[in-house]
Parts: sequence; C-alpha cells; structure tokens
Amino acid sequence: MAILLTGEKKAEELPKLDDLTPRQIVAELDKYVVGQDAAKRAVAIALRNRIRRQKLPKEMARDVLPKNILMIGSTGIGKTEIARRLANLADSPFIKIEASKFTEVGYVGRDVESMVRELTDVAIDMTKQKAFEDVRERAEQNVEEDLLNMLLPSSNTFETDLDDPKIDVIEETARPSLNRTREKLRIQLRKGELEDRVVEVEAQDRSGRMIDFVGGQGMDDMGVNFGDMFGNLFPSKTVRRRMKISEARAYLIRDEQENLIDMEEITRLAISKTENSGFIFLDEIDKIAGRESGGAGPEVSREGVQRDLLPIVEGTTVNTRYGMVSTEHILFIAAGAFHVAKPSDLIPELQGRFPIRVELESLTLDDFKRILIQPKNSLIKQYQALLNTEGISLEFKEDAIAELANMTVEINRSTEDIGARRLHTLLENLLEEISFLGAELENKKQVIDAEYVRGKLEGLIADRDLRQYIL
Repeated sequence: MAILLTGEKKAEELPKLDDLTPRQIVAELDKYVVGQDAAKRAVAIALRNRIRRQKLPKEMARDVLPKNILMIGSTGIGKTEIARRLANLADSPFIKIEASKFTEVGYVGRDVESMVRELTDVAIDMTKQKAFEDVRERAEQNVEEDLLNMLLPSSNTFETDLDDPKIDVIEETARPSLNRTREKLRIQLRKGELEDRVVEVEAQDRSGRMIDFVGGQGMDDMGVNFGDMFGNLFPSKTVRRRMKISEARAYLIRDEQENLIDMEEITRLAISKTENSGFIFLDEIDKIAGRESGGAGPEVSREGVQRDLLPIVEGTTVNTRYGMVSTEHILFIAAGAFHVAKPSDLIPELQGRFPIRVELESLTLDDFKRILIQPKNSLIKQYQALLNTEGISLEFKEDAIAELANMTVEINRSTEDIGARRLHTLLENLLEEISFLGAELENKKQVIDAEYVRGKLEGLIADRDLRQYIL
C-alpha cells in the first residue's frame, strides 16, 4: 500500500539521499520520531549501505545483500513510524503489511508472495507519477492546441481535395484572419477568461481494461490486461463528454500524459526500483512465532507461514503482472511486541534472515512531553491546525502538557501499555467539547492548562476498568 503523509516537505524540497550520512539520516528521523536512537542508527546504516552498494561494480554489488532488521518493542513506541519516515526519506517503494494476514500453502488466505506484488504496484505508481511530471509541460502545450481547435477550427478546415481555384482564393484570404482570431483566443485561454466555456471532449475510455482475479496459490493480486493480450481485436473505446474548459483541461492533460509516456520503460524502471530500493515492513511478526504442537487451531499454519517467508526474505523470484521480480535485494524490516512469544520462538532459519536486532525502549515521561510538541506533525499541532480552520486559537500551557504526559504514564502503567497511542485517546476526550462546538464558540481563544486537563480527564484515572477508552 502506498503511503501519503501530511505536513511534510515536497519531494523536491527533501535533501538528496545520496548526500546524507547516517548521522544526517538520524537527524531527519529525529524531526518526526522521539527517542529510539538505537533503532534509528540501525535503519540509517542499512539505508546508507544501499546507497553505497549502488556505487559498487555490478559484480561486487550482486553479492552485497541487505541486512534485514528485526525491531522488538511494545506497541506505540515508534517501530512503524521509523520505517514510514525512512521510506519517505529514501523516496523508495514501501509497503507495511501484517504478517498475521498470511497463511501457509493449502489454507484460505493471502499468499506471502502477494506482498512483493503489492510492492511492485507501488513502484509502478511512483514511476508513473514521475513520468507524468516529466511530460507535463509537453502535455499542457498539446492540450492548449486541442482546446483552441475545439473553440475555433484550425486553418486545415479549409483544406479540400477539390481542384477548385476559388477554394484556394478563399483559403488564402481567410487564413490570416483565422490565425489572428486563434491567437486572441490563446491569450484569453491563458488568462483564464474562457474557463466557463463548454466544449465537447473526445477521449479514450480507459475503464474496464484490467480484470483482476482472486484465485488459488500464486494467483492473488494478479491481473489480466485483455487489451494487451488481444491487441487490436479490442480497439480503444472513445467517449464524448460536454464539460467546461476548466474541467476539460485536467481531463485532457491526464489523457495526454497517458499517451506520451512509455509504459514498457516505466515497467522496466519500476521493477528495477523494486528490486534495488524496495522496503517491506513486516509488522506483527510475533503473531506467527508459535511453533506447531500437533493440535488444531490457528497455530497449525504459523510455522508454515514462516517457512513460506524464508525464500522471500532470502531471495527468490516472484511472478507479478508486470514480470518477474527478484527479492534478493529488497530490505525487510520486521517488528513485533513479543509479549507472549519470544524472538527465539521463530524457526532458526527465519531468525538467521534478520541479523540485525534492535530492542526499542519504553517511552518515558519526558518522551511523552516531547511527542506532544516536538515532531513536525505532533498531535497538538494537528489539533491547533484543525480548529484554526474555524477561527479557534488553541493554546496549550506547559503545565497542561506535563499533566497530559503524567496521565499517559499512569494509565499505561495501570492498564494495557499502548505507548504513545494513549495520547490520541486523551487528547480526543480533552478537546471533545471544543471540537463539537467549533465555530459556535464565542471565545475564539481557548487556553488549555493543567486545571482544565484535570477537570476533563480526572475520571479516566479513577476508572481502572477504562474499557470504553482502550483502543
């Protein structure tokens, strides 16, 4: 699954990955993730080694395999966030998937190879969007000419096969006037003065060209493009639609971009990007850590899933709708809480595929304070931005932040420890009334202090059951 994050720099504003040292990569992660220095160092080194590998001779690079990472730590302490931010920084194909979704061969469920197909789909989308940007200027020029042709026929309208000298005289007389009118329309079009003019657009109907099948082993997430299979047997269907120029422009630009790009080249680049830069974040790996005991139940397939994962993680070739994809140099980052199972409960072969193990630390009181205010997309900044859209100014005092952090630590200690995710629950309850009233509030400046926090959330500490608040 492709992942899109708010509150971040645009791709062109991000520092070039080739120029970042591991120390600088950690510094970039520090902007979004609080603490967990050991995990940040491990993934920064893994990422930098991928850049180093790309600079090696092909013969040497072929043998330099990625060092997969196993993150161990309870929920809500930053495992997923580190992987997401790392993938965004690397501008690489990335998917996050739960290991518990997979079943071994012979059971109904997802095939482990499907995650490689999903990663390839993400790479195709990324490469296609990059190609769209590269041809956008040319596409806009072509669309401008198309719109002018719809508004005013070109001089070619006067061309005819009739050998009539009178026609030639009419054409020579009308052409300069037609060209002047066309240029006037071009100026109006660029100024946006014709946006409400209705035109008739003819474009290819791209819907229904791909049919997906969900089948047995190896068939999930596969697709069949009948247009490619049968060629001109099924010619492209065109549709005609009447719409305003403001709507037609975006529609035509997208259609023109599709025509200008080379899908074979995009597929080749995307497969290469998947094989050399792809990330797969395998979450909840502890849920498949059980060994077979001969009994019935869901545990029967767990070791089978581990065995199926072995060739994928070590390096094999997976058949996708775009061609064969090698997993030899895909970086796998696995994570799990391991509350019940232990890493040693994984089969030895799979343990060996994750040579780097990082144990993430539990969040402290100071960490919770920093999580509330330090990251670029911190929770408090999110709520402030949301309420500001309705003219509400939300201000948090330092004692309010300290009180929220204290409550988070207390509730996590007395109930289930869900880490920083507890802050979502507390802030949502704290700001429920302000969010509900919104623009109806007479006082547009809302100040949150420790007294306000205790008044709204004191009942949560008293109620040890907390069933309605546990995520």
